[in-house]
Parts: sequence; structure tokens; C-alpha cells
Amino acid sequence: MEEEQQQQHLSLSISLSVVSAASSSSEENSNPSDAVIFFGLSLALGIACRHLLRGTRVPYTVALLILGIALGSIEYGTHHRLGKIGDGIRIWSEIDPDLLLAVFLPALLFESSFLMEVHQIKRCLAQMILLAGPGVALSTVCLGVVLKLTFPYNWSWKTSLLLGGLLSATDPVAVVALLKDLGASKKLSTIIEGESLMNDGTAIVVYTLFYRMVLGETFNWVAIIKFLAQVSLGAVGMGLAFGIASVLWLGFIFNDTVIEIALTFAVSYIAYFTAQEGSGVSGVLTVMSLGMFYSAFARTAFKGESQQSLHHFWEMIAYIANTLIFILSGVVIAEGILGDENVFYHGTSWTHLLLLYAYVQVSRCIVVGALFPFLRYFGYGLDWKEAIILIWSGLRGAVALALSLSVKRSGGKSSELTPETGTLFVFFTGGTVFLTLIINGSTTQFILHYLGMDKLSAAKRRILNFTKYEMLNKALEAFGELGDDEELGPADWPTVKRYISCLNDIEGECVHPHGAPENDSNLDPMNLKDIRVRLLNGVQAAYWEMLDEGRISQTTANILMLSVEEAVDLASSQPLCDWKGLKSNVHFPNYYKFLQSSMFPPKLVTYFTVERLESACYICAAFLRAHRIARQQLHDFIGDSDIASAVINESVVEGEEARKFLEDVNVTYPQVLRVVKTRQATYAVLNHLIEYVENLEKAGILEEKEMLQLHDAVQTDLKKLLRNPPLVKLPKISSIHPMLGALPSSVRESLASCTKEMMKLRGLTLYKEGAKSNGIWLISNGVVKWESKMIRTKHSFNPTFTHGSTLGLYEVLTGRSYICDVVTDSVVFCIFLEADKIRSCLKADPLTEKFLWEESAIFLSKLLLPQIFEKLGMQDLRTLIADSERSRMTIFIRGETIEIPHHSVALLLEGYVKTQGRQELVTAPAALLPSHGNLSFQNLASSGI
Repeated sequence: MEEEQQQQHLSLSISLSVVSAASSSSEENSNPSDAVIFFGLSLALGIACRHLLRGTRVPYTVALLILGIALGSIEYGTHHRLGKIGDGIRIWSEIDPDLLLAVFLPALLFESSFLMEVHQIKRCLAQMILLAGPGVALSTVCLGVVLKLTFPYNWSWKTSLLLGGLLSATDPVAVVALLKDLGASKKLSTIIEGESLMNDGTAIVVYTLFYRMVLGETFNWVAIIKFLAQVSLGAVGMGLAFGIASVLWLGFIFNDTVIEIALTFAVSYIAYFTAQEGSGVSGVLTVMSLGMFYSAFARTAFKGESQQSLHHFWEMIAYIANTLIFILSGVVIAEGILGDENVFYHGTSWTHLLLLYAYVQVSRCIVVGALFPFLRYFGYGLDWKEAIILIWSGLRGAVALALSLSVKRSGGKSSELTPETGTLFVFFTGGTVFLTLIINGSTTQFILHYLGMDKLSAAKRRILNFTKYEMLNKALEAFGELGDDEELGPADWPTVKRYISCLNDIEGECVHPHGAPENDSNLDPMNLKDIRVRLLNGVQAAYWEMLDEGRISQTTANILMLSVEEAVDLASSQPLCDWKGLKSNVHFPNYYKFLQSSMFPPKLVTYFTVERLESACYICAAFLRAHRIARQQLHDFIGDSDIASAVINESVVEGEEARKFLEDVNVTYPQVLRVVKTRQATYAVLNHLIEYVENLEKAGILEEKEMLQLHDAVQTDLKKLLRNPPLVKLPKISSIHPMLGALPSSVRESLASCTKEMMKLRGLTLYKEGAKSNGIWLISNGVVKWESKMIRTKHSFNPTFTHGSTLGLYEVLTGRSYICDVVTDSVVFCIFLEADKIRSCLKADPLTEKFLWEESAIFLSKLLLPQIFEKLGMQDLRTLIADSERSRMTIFIRGETIEIPHHSVALLLEGYVKTQGRQELVTAPAALLPSHGNLSFQNLASSGI
């Protein structure tokens, strides 16, 4: 017996030695460079799947997973090794799970979140948070409870909840790839994609919490809440910080596409590593916040070719990462299942896997069902069809698989995490990933079709058919221009038409898309919405073109784009309303009034006010131009119809306020519009020069070195324009107002040193009727209007005062209270002079008194006689009063008779007069008019006329 045991022991030792030797031989023969073979093979398989499955609407990620499982099964489950390819597979499959996430997740998460539309994120944010917060918690509890109660593995509650949290994440990699392939609606895609991005981060946080508890750490409720808040909120803050820093850096990079794209790539990985490894917060939520910040504030930083290059770059990165991660996931699933015979050949394990898949689907139903009342209320809402798709698209993917590998590698660190538990975690997670991708991923398209969610609306179908007829007409036009060549002769149209197979299914006559059915109204709501959306899309395209041309800045473009996106959401319920979203950026906000009333330096307030005016002018001009272009394009495409005309009229009405604003600015601040146009013209000229030089090089007239030298010189000028653009220059004190310019130099200098420059917003009161006259206001730019209870005219209009007006001077000279309210009717740049300074000038130079009385008469003439002087400009009125032959000022003594000739008027500046006929008492200030021929007044007190 002993001899037999020794022989058996020897035989076992020999066999183990052989296996060990074979394994070590395989490791010795493998080379790290073999990993490149697997990388190249994966890309080749991905290319083949995408090429062969194009047009089939079968997600190519499902095919990749199956191929990965096949490769892993051959390598790990059979004696037929794959040689160097197998060595590469083993190198990749043994990659650390944390490294796996760090390599693939940042690029995939940034690409998904960066390409999401900001306004849709804002609308769906509440729904996304509900699903990613309470939804993940509820799913974790549901799965943890059923795992503890129904699975025969004697897992503790913490271990069961660990697997439940691990399986609660709908993986963004899988979900985003599926939605892109199936072409789901934007609204549903945003909710599902946003939820998958967010709950992936929260599920990792929940997993981390239970993982640490399983390893022996203890947490009370306060510690749990603190941990969750720190990890999640800290991640959002870190993502925003990296976003702000990198966007500021991006602003210093000028026309260098390579560096701009490289910066976005680098910052996604640096942010992930800093958050995950350096700060202990969620790297997933950090990168997601970073991408959304870029989507909101840096989308317009890339324009023209840079934007296209950025889009293609991230599309390629996402494609490569998706291909590798799904094939690698298949390999890992195969290795996890085949690596342990106790699991693979144990029938109950497969039964429990199918049961777990059913649990995952039920828990998803419970989450969506419990939150459905809230999901219907917030954001875009959610109907029952979309809820079904939301449930069925809860795919699991590489994130859950990587987390399960982390558990497996931690086997033995705790009594609750045995190696067998780790193997079961990989088996159940890999199986769930496989089943959700194969079953859910492959059948989602059929559910979409069954629910009728992949069909075009009737309005879109009519537009599509109409477009086909237009395409046929364009083809005929193109054939007419190109079909007859001078050298080769005519072409054969029937043969050409045979190759245009996309237009061969056109039948019958062309029907206008708004030729409504007999029983429908011509102004069908669906048709109205469709045309509004198309016009708004044209407006947005015009904004992009203006950004490329340099007509608008990145900041202005962001504001304009957001207004269009918000208007698209409301296109079905109300007329065009993108101007409504711009009003707050055109009108001055309330905090500007605080700036003016606080102790901020006046020059600083003036600077910010002028900047705001410039921005408003850019917005209004771009809005009017974009709508004009979009209206013309819509009319050219669709022609005349009641619906198109109604939408075009809505666009015209929307532009009235913007047009009026620009007209007002042109009257009040023409220098602002001049600077805006100068910037646009300079940018356009420099861009034209760049295109001219590049065309010369393409034509072979210039060599590349010559072209680059000229190109760099123009680029330097363009950079100078963007860094130091022309600024609005307000006039100096000496030339800011005609009254100051007409004063003697000694008086002007003493007054100029006492002036206070101010910028007043629309609707502010300069002074009120009855208030003590404490100074005068000199209007440099802008419009003010007056209101008075004491002075009433027979005319319905009140005069306004613009550049060159002197307000309050009459009251200061006479010592009266202000005789009317003066309110700004636009943004006004003005100068304030205290009354004491004016009186001191009168004492210093008596000759100045006559000039100031005449200046005060200008204000009174428009105040008291608007029917005569309303249309007369301030400079013309000033010239009239200063002309000694046409105007004079006289002092009368008590008892003298004042004769007013025909075709003349008089202004009573001070004192009282009484009419000789009716004996009516007239007090200053007053206008004296002859009614028939000459009119006499008897002077009762001293008065100047």
C-alpha cells in the first residue's frame, strides 16, 4: 500500500511538474509585444463587424462580445491554443481591473458627455438624478435582498449588497453604443445616456462603500452619508475645476487644432486619475462633469475644420475603446467561466445565473415603476412606451465586469471574500453582462419597432417625399450643366438615372408637403411644429457660419445656440420664441442698478455698461441676420404655403424688438455699432486674405514655404485682432458736450475739473419734479424724456432730449425747484455739475451769465413748445438762439409793454406778465405766442424774454 501511495504521489508530482513546466514555458515564450497582436486583431474584428452589420440595425457591440467569448473559449477551454494571439489574449485578460477602467473609461465618458446637448441635460437633469440616485439605491437593496434570501452561498448581507450594487450600474459604454446604433429619439437617448453616465458613477461609489465594509471597515449612518456626499459632490466640483482651468487654457490657443484636441484628451485622463487616485472621489463623475462643462461652455471654442476634426477624433477614440473593451469583456467572461471547473460544470450555477438575470430585470422594473410618477412630471416627461424602453435598455457592461474582477483579486483578504466568492462574482457578473447584451441589446430594436417608436411622423414623411422630387429636379439641372462636354460630347441620361437608384421609387406627381388631407386644417399643429423646428435648425446653422466668419464671439454663440435649442423644445406649444431666451442678455440686469448706486468707480461702471451694450448689439445683429437667412432658405425650399408663411411671419414679428434696439443704439450710441461693424469687417478681411493665399498655393502659383510665410503673417494679425480688438471710445470732457466747448477756457477748465461722469441705465430718474435743484445734467449719449404735472401741453407727445442737451440749468439759474421729472429712455452717458460750481462761475465771469440763460432757453423751448421745436435738432436750436439777428434776450421793467411780432415766439424766463385783453396772469416759465397779429403783454415784474 505504501509503495502504491508513493507511486501515486510520484505520478501526481510528475503531472503537476509537467503542467507547471508547460505553464512556465508558455510564460517564458510570451513577449509583452504580443499584446499588440491582440490589439490589432481586435480592431480588425471590429472593422469587419461594423462593415458587415452596417444597415442591419444589429448592434455591432453584441457581435464583438460574442467574438471575444469565442476567442477566450478557444484559448482557455480547449487544448487548441492560439499561439502568439493567445499569448496576447492572456496578457490583456490579466490586466488589472482598475487599470482597465482607467484606460478606457475617461475617453468613453468624456466623448458621451461632451456630445450631449446642454439644454437637454438641463431639462432631463432631475430625471437623471432620480434614476442615478434613489434608483441605484433601490436596485441595490432589491438585488441584495433576493441574493441573500434565495442564493445558497451563505453570503452575508454586506456581500449580497456588494454584488447588488455592482450589478445596479447600467453601463454607459454598452448603452451609448446601443442607442447610437438604433437611432433612438434625442429625448429618450438623453435620459438613458445621462442616467447610465450618472448611475455608473454612483454605483461605483456604492460598490466602494460595501467593498470597504466587506473588508472589515465599519460605518455608521453619519459616516455613510458623509462618504457618499464627499465622493459624489467632490467629484462634481473637481470636474468643474478641471473644466474651468482647461477652458481658460484653451482660450490662449489660437488656430492650432492638434493642440486643442490633445488638450481635451489629456484633461479627461488627468482629471480621472486625480479624482480616483489622488483625491479619493469618483473619477467617473469627475469626467462626466468635465464633459458636460465642455459641452456647455467650450463647444463653440472649436469651429470650422477644428470642430470637424474634434468630432472625428473622439468618434475614432470611442470606436477603438468600444471595440477593445467589448472583445476584452468577452475574453474575460470566457476565462472567468472556464477557469473554474466547479462553476462551469455545476448545473446549479447556470440556473442561478438565469435566475439572477431575471432578478436584474425585475429590479429594473421596480425602480422605473416606483419612480414613474416623478419621471412623468420632471423634464420632458415620460410615457409608458418610453418607460418600457428605459427598463429594457438597462444593459450591464465592462464597468460591472471590471469591478467583479477587483473582487476576485481581493479573494482571501477577508473571511467573507473567499476565492470561491470572487470566482462566483465574475461568473455571475460576466453572465449578466452577456445575457443583457445578447437578449436586451439584440431585441431593443424590435421593441422600438413594435411600439412604433422608430417610425417617421406623417409631416416628416411628406417632407422626405417632397425632397426626393426636389433631388430629381436638381439631378436634371446638374445633368444639363455637365452632360454636354466640349471635348467628349453628350452623356446618356437614362444610364445616369439608372445609377441614381435612391430616386427610382418615386411614383406619381410631386405633392407639396403641406397639401393637407381633405378633412384636416391647413395649419396642422404637427406641420407647424415641423416647419418651426426646420427654421430654427437653419437659424442655428447660420449662427455656426457666423462664428466661423468671426461675426460673433464664442460667448455670444453659446447664448444664441442655447436660445434656439430651448425654442425647439417649445415649438409644438407656442410660436417661435428664441428671442424670448435672448431678452435677458440684451436688456440690462438688475445688478447694474446696484453697481451704479454703490461705491464702484464710475469709469468701471461705464466700461461694463459699454461692454454689455456691445454684446447686446452682437446678439441682435446675429439674430436678425440668422433669421433672415433661415427664412430665405425655407422659402426657397418649400415655396409658398400657409404654414410656411405663418412661420415666416412669426420670425419677422420676433425680430421687431431686436431691430428697434439696434435703431435706438444707432441714435444714442452710434460709436458702439461702428466698433462692432469694424471688428466684423476686419475679421472678414483677414479671413479672406488667408483663403486667397491658400488658393494661390493650391493653384501652384505659390510654393508651400511662400504660402506659409504669408499665412503666418496674416494669422499674427488675426491673433492681434482677437487679443486687442478695437474698443468703444467715449469722447473727452472738453468735447463731450457743446455747452462746455462754448464756454471761455478759464471757466471751462474750472468746471471740467468738477464734473462727474456717469452711465445711467434705462428707466432711472435723473431728478424729480419739485425736488431742490442741486445741479445740472449734460447729456453726451442717450435719450431722456420728461414728465410734469405742472406743465401741460395740448399735444399728445412729450419731447425727448438727446446728445447735447443741458438739463436743470434753468432751475439752477433761477433757484427754483425742478419743474419736471427727467427719466432716462435708454442707456445714457452724462455729466453732472453741482449748482454751487455754476453759481461760482457766474460770479467769476459775468459774461457767462448771458450764455447760460440762452442755454437754458434751449431746454425750455422744447419743453414748452414741442409742436414747434420737436423736430429741430439740439445743435440747430442752439445755433438759432445764438444768432443775434434771429433771437435776442431782453430785460423788461415793471409796467412796460411786451410786443410779440407775428411769426415769433417768446419765452418768459423770470417774473410775471399779464395779458392786456383778458388780464390773465402768466408766470415763468411760460411760452408767449401771438394769436392774431401782434400780441401785447403788460409786465408786472422784472422778466427776461
